[in-house]
This record gives sequence, C-alpha cells and structure tokens, in this order.
Amino acid sequence: MTVYLFASITPKPEHVAEVETLMRDMVSHTRKEPGNLRYDLLRRADGAPGFYLYETYVDEAAVQAHRESAHFVAYRAKIGAWVTEPPEVKLLKGVDVAD
Repeated sequence: MTVYLFASITPKPEHVAEVETLMRDMVSHTRKEPGNLRYDLLRRADGAPGFYLYETYVDEAAVQAHRESAHFVAYRAKIGAWVTEPPEVKLLKGVDVAD
C-alpha cells in the first residue's frame, strides 16, 4: 500500500541556506531510491524560513529503507543543530490521489 508523508522543517534564521542545501541533497538521493515514488521540496511563499517535504513511497518497507539509507542518516546527524525544533513528519492516508 502506498505511503504518504508530509514533513515540516523550520530552520533557524541563520541556517536557512545550510538547511536548503542539505534538503536539496536529500531530494537528489531520495528520488533515486527504488521504493520512492515522489519526493518534493517546498518552501514557504511568504519568505519566512520554512521547508516542507511531500513524500510518497511504494510501501512501509520503502519508508524504512529510506530511513536507514546513508543520506538520511547523514541528514539526521546535521539537521538538529540547524532547526528550531525537530522536523514534524505526518503519515497520511490517500483518499483521492492523482497518478
């Protein structure tokens, strides 16, 4: 069953550039994962520091493989010092999802 995730990341104002660079690296690596269907990085339109990820995986095993990947482990090691709070990740259930 397809798994949908929505993550919110709020960088400290002085670390916006570092967080964006780190997130762009995550996009590049994650889109290559065999179980990843979609991995989109979004930014707040009002200019306030804030990034969002919309993620779709083929199943729970693909999510777990993502969380165990070298790039995710490296991301977790760096992100903590650059954000105002831990990233918030919401697990979502598809109701009416376009292909």
